[in-house]
Amino acid sequence: MSLTRAIAISGFLVAIVACAVVEVLARRKGSTTPTLGEVCAHAIAYEVGRVPVGRIGFFGFWWWLGWHLFAR
Repeated sequence: MSLTRAIAISGFLVAIVACAVVEVLARRKGSTTPTLGEVCAHAIAYEVGRVPVGRIGFFGFWWWLGWHLFAR
């Protein structure tokens, strides 16, 4: 395994662990930190006029993710 690949994998693992820690902290009783679901719901509901910008952005993100992970 090359050094750059190891760094990239380590970075993704750190990001996943950080998201998990924030989610656990958000689910504590009395916490004011929003959960990942609440953040996603707020982002999806974002509109500019009548254009659902949040939904278009999420669709684009899932398309990009699927293209890069499952296209091989």
